[in-house]
Amino acid sequence: MLIGIAIIIGGFVIMALDGEPHGFGFMGLTLGPVITLAGFIFEFYAIFYKSEK
Repeated sequence: MLIGIAIIIGGFVIMALDGEPHGFGFMGLTLGPVITLAGFIFEFYAIFYKSEK
């Protein structure tokens, strides 16, 4: 789960690093949200995954 949290934080950092005004560049509108969404999907997988024990 810590990896998922790191991915989500990384997505927000990428959105914050966008050089365009108000974050309207590629990093703020496309790349950051896609990485953040991937982090949330990873978190849901980590929560619902059942080990085979």
